[in-house]
Amino acid sequence: MNVIESPKIPELNVIDEGGTFPVRRVYCIGRNYAAHAIEMGHDPDRDPPFFFQKNPDNLDQSGEFPYPEKSEDVHHEVELLVALKSGGTNIPVESALDHVYGYAACLDMTRRDLQGIAKKMGRPWEIGKAFERSAPTGPLLPVDKIGHPDHGRIALNVNGELRQEGDMNQMIWKVQEMISYLSDYFELAAGDVILSGTPSGVGPVSRGDKMEVQIDGFPPLVVNVT
Repeated sequence: MNVIESPKIPELNVIDEGGTFPVRRVYCIGRNYAAHAIEMGHDPDRDPPFFFQKNPDNLDQSGEFPYPEKSEDVHHEVELLVALKSGGTNIPVESALDHVYGYAACLDMTRRDLQGIAKKMGRPWEIGKAFERSAPTGPLLPVDKIGHPDHGRIALNVNGELRQEGDMNQMIWKVQEMISYLSDYFELAAGDVILSGTPSGVGPVSRGDKMEVQIDGFPPLVVNVT
């Protein structure tokens, strides 16, 4: 018997399925589009990838993003979310996509000022990345509905103005490569989620802003900053 009430397992709604996808872990790759790496002051060469983590309950499908405390510079980062139905260790690149359940549009909201301080001090990024409701997410689209999107426009408008735009084929590390690489260091499992990086154009949002994520083949994800 638990000595406290069991925490609720975070779940994502699946489009047209009437079911939910329970989330186990959230891995996020950094600087996975060359233009974004450049705008953040880094070389876009194909160095080994690096990852940080958000918390499963950071994923939020409410359509609202409450502006967080302790920050005056919160940035948007539009991303593709990859949801795994199975996992393992040392997964070959050639079979990595067999472990994917589906995909969703997502935002990696970032307290950029706090992340910048952490970078300068050589500290982890979680204070800038893993705060409450920091990953607004659209409905999951199963692979049998959407396939494995490896190209197509990914963009973000804020108040009707285009802020970010790229193509998923511009990822430095492709989805199957991210899965394989992560499995060399972690035992992946059903319920794991990967955020696959953002194109260039990241920037600040303010209370009252309306963000709209557009990814080819996905329903728009509209999020209001409150």
